[in-house]
Amino acid sequence: MADHRLYNVLFLCTGNSARSIMAEGILRKDGAGRFNAYSAGSQPKGTVNPFALKVLESFDYPAFGYRSKSWDEFATPDAPVMDFVFTVCDNAAGEACPVWPGQPVTTHWGIEDPAAVEGTDIEKERAFVQAFKYLKNRISTFLALPMQSLDEVSLTHRVREIGELPGASSGTVVPLDRRSA
Repeated sequence: MADHRLYNVLFLCTGNSARSIMAEGILRKDGAGRFNAYSAGSQPKGTVNPFALKVLESFDYPAFGYRSKSWDEFATPDAPVMDFVFTVCDNAAGEACPVWPGQPVTTHWGIEDPAAVEGTDIEKERAFVQAFKYLKNRISTFLALPMQSLDEVSLTHRVREIGELPGASSGTVVPLDRRSA
């Protein structure tokens, strides 16, 4: 009999305005029925980058219902218990994270910040498209994992390998472990 467990996944980035939002959107659609997708930031900007929404929409992903929010919302006793927590920016990976209820599998999937690109709107959008494609590739690989047949050690190893797929940021980061603030 198939396992119909719904997994909760939290994508973290410092500002929660671009990469984590796009990752949430990709998993929200591609993992529908198997995964709940969330995103947050350690220092949320308070607004979602319009290029993130434009790129999501251009690839036929939902471009509504997102907000830039603090990761503190997901560290409370009444928050959804996360099964996976992925940092997608080097700054968030290097920060001391809250203790996540349920001790989720955590790792770093660093992607260069498309919002840091300066230039024309076309150049900025190109950076967001590239980040989207890297995130899409990682999330597709993640969705293909045989969740029910992997023990926690194997699963942790596999999701860490996904973070090394093409597009990994060049920043040096201490791997994200279960740390307390």
